[in-house]
Amino acid sequence: MSYDLKITGGTIVDGTGKPGFIGDLGIKDGKVVAIGKADGPATTTIAAKDKVVSPGFVDVHTHYDAQVLWDRMLSISPWHGVTTTVIGNCGFGVAPTRAAHRKLILQTLEKVEGMSLDALQAGLGDAWPFETFPQYLDTLEKSGTAINIAALFGHTPLRLYVMGEASTERAATAEEIGAMKKLVREAMEAGAIGFGTSMSVTHNGYAGKPVPSRQATPEEMDALVSVMGEMKRGLMQITIGREFSTKAMAEVSRKYGIPVTWTALLSYLYGPGGHRRQLDLAAEQRKSGALVIPQVSCRPLNFEFTFAEPFIFDVLKFMNELAVEEARSPGARRRAYADPAWRRKLATELTPLFQRWWDRTTIAWAPSARELEEQPLADAARRLGKDPVDLALDLALDNDLQARFRMAVMNFDEREVAELITDPNTIIALSDAGAHASQLCDACYSTHLLGHWVRERKTFTLEQAVHNLTQRPAEMFGITDRGVLAEGRPADVVVFDPTTVAPGPLKRVYDLPAGADRLVSEAHGIEAVIVNGRLIRRDGKDVVADNDRLPGRLLRHGRAA
Repeated sequence: MSYDLKITGGTIVDGTGKPGFIGDLGIKDGKVVAIGKADGPATTTIAAKDKVVSPGFVDVHTHYDAQVLWDRMLSISPWHGVTTTVIGNCGFGVAPTRAAHRKLILQTLEKVEGMSLDALQAGLGDAWPFETFPQYLDTLEKSGTAINIAALFGHTPLRLYVMGEASTERAATAEEIGAMKKLVREAMEAGAIGFGTSMSVTHNGYAGKPVPSRQATPEEMDALVSVMGEMKRGLMQITIGREFSTKAMAEVSRKYGIPVTWTALLSYLYGPGGHRRQLDLAAEQRKSGALVIPQVSCRPLNFEFTFAEPFIFDVLKFMNELAVEEARSPGARRRAYADPAWRRKLATELTPLFQRWWDRTTIAWAPSARELEEQPLADAARRLGKDPVDLALDLALDNDLQARFRMAVMNFDEREVAELITDPNTIIALSDAGAHASQLCDACYSTHLLGHWVRERKTFTLEQAVHNLTQRPAEMFGITDRGVLAEGRPADVVVFDPTTVAPGPLKRVYDLPAGADRLVSEAHGIEAVIVNGRLIRRDGKDVVADNDRLPGRLLRHGRAA
């Protein structure tokens, strides 16, 4: 047999968790046609001696919903071996959206997902080629992408579409719930793999208002999720909040026979050691017949923030009130930050999670004091004889509120993180790729897992880690034709060097529309990335261009048509 592409002599780790073995992989017409032995010529051959050949990685928690409309390459995920991504997480997205609500939905993404409004407006333009969710999926399919996409249907644009601005203010009427339920069915029939929502107290949208999904009653939530029960497919993804507990998730899972996955179980979210109670609860729920799976992260949750938009502090009532006041009266933030009494509030009126936050904060960028950059805030304050809160706010005011600070919010205790990522009832996710682009970059989670937790810490075997990056997330999200290397399956493949694979250091670039900035990380050790049989990256460089006919597929109902 002749092949379009052949990978020879690599260690094949097929994604199932089984031991790897040395062999060849033959690819033809976009599919794997030989595994183990692939005799015969090939148009392209990749020699993979001492390298690992695995399925492409499946990233189930991204926010590329808007970015994909101007960046068909979905950078930076493919750099790190990701060949399939799920959008629509946390109930956010850009469809369905009426023309009159476009700015509101973009302002919501700006606030809650840390996206640049200028970049969003420049990237999407004025003439959106869709209004409904089915039209949005058709747009993605027609445009094409470098990697595969599966989509959740988002609660926030759904509610805004049906209720208008009242969606941020009140519960829905029975008639409005009925209209939303019809649209959920329409989205599922068009190819959505599930329903995404959020009850998180940190999720506030334009003008500091709660995102629409936070105003949903239990009755509304039940009605919308019931569609998946009736259709006997799909899953619910939710960002957890007080109004919808893991107990409620278990009830939904049992009642409708669907998986529920929640974001996110992180070290120190419930205080030191508090994650163990949640792990025990997940195990108990599994035994009771409910499938409730917490999403966990293998990286510290480091946020870069400015005091112009201090997203991570929005959980604090007085900070959220200040955001609302700023919307009404520009300059309110500056006045508060200069007020000694308000500064004491930031130092003392905090939740346990934010106690002594300055001890986990680094000064990332401060043009007025370049000598302080990349120094721990507490250390710099001590040398200058200042209170760290005063120093942070002085730097903010001196730099037009644009000075950047990097804070380890959660997941900084590696002993606890190891317990989270190895638990059989969790799923490794939370890359947040496409969101908070100027604040964090965890789209490199896959190379971090392989480099740090496999090679350095030896917390996983190579086969276990690859399973957690491929088959496990694909099966959890109902993606049925990805995640495993086997004859007849689509040829999504990553070739990597296990001795060097790792994410590079974060760097700030200005390549978003309107010149907006983002943090990126180059990948080390990713030798080749193949999507549906086509080589898209080789030796750290794209070998296809954004204006090419790209190989990624829209995975309607969890698989390519």
